[in-house]
Amino acid sequence: MLPDDWQLTEDVDDFLSRAGDFLSSRPALHNTPLTDIEKLRTRAPQTRGPETPVFGRLESEGEVRAACYRTPRGRLGLTPLSAPQADHLAARLAALGETPADVIADHDTATAFADAWQRHTGAEPEPFWRTHLYRLGTLTPPSPHPGGRARTAGGADHEHVVRWCRAFCVDVGEQRSIDLIDAGSWAESRFGDRHFTLWEAPDGSPAAMAAATSLVGGVTRIDPVYTPAPLRGRGYAGAVTTAASRAALAAGATDVVLFTDPDNPTSNALYQRIGYVHVADFAGFRFAYRDSVASAAVG
Repeated sequence: MLPDDWQLTEDVDDFLSRAGDFLSSRPALHNTPLTDIEKLRTRAPQTRGPETPVFGRLESEGEVRAACYRTPRGRLGLTPLSAPQADHLAARLAALGETPADVIADHDTATAFADAWQRHTGAEPEPFWRTHLYRLGTLTPPSPHPGGRARTAGGADHEHVVRWCRAFCVDVGEQRSIDLIDAGSWAESRFGDRHFTLWEAPDGSPAAMAAATSLVGGVTRIDPVYTPAPLRGRGYAGAVTTAASRAALAAGATDVVLFTDPDNPTSNALYQRIGYVHVADFAGFRFAYRDSVASAAVG
């Protein structure tokens, strides 16, 4: 296999016409590429970011075997790759002068690419993200069930939702989203196109929320799930996640997925109790470039 087996394009529609079926063939595992690429396809060019996105597909014997994409802000997303495939992609991107800011993929793929990228460019990889991916099996409402009810968030809830999304980002250290929210760029944040479900306590006050991505390729991702600290431990997170998952299924999702923090045993146990099953582990690496590498890429 040669590096030229990777076909790269800036034309998202052409890319999807050739690789769309491949991405949809494993919707749970490919949920992030599916939703990220759809957002790039539908977002106006002037709002995308400083660079034109790039999309790639790995073809062998007339079939797409893997895919990649680089967002305008430098994030490289990958479907599962073998170590040789990751090395070939790294060689191709390095030859083109690409300087991705970071990479996210399943753990083995992200690690293989980070190692290959360091060999080809000297850029130092730094781990910044690791997570478990879960896929919904049989939805099982929590027991005991907390009091209250679920409802779809409406326009009157917008300020409340924004405030809770910001609080969620503070909890998980997601500074870029905090900056966008504080700048009034809600639509440009990763939450701007989400569909929110609220759980109301028996007195009618909002007690928790869960959001879902739009349906793409048969898959919906639940993200984020948030309960204010004073209300935690009462079952609201499980109830609102169940409600959001049920709404996704009713909307036609064949796969409903979510990511969890491996260091949070409470949330991992909760999602398993309501029917989510572990699929894979994912990871992310940031790249620190030497000045000479960055200058060569710009030149």
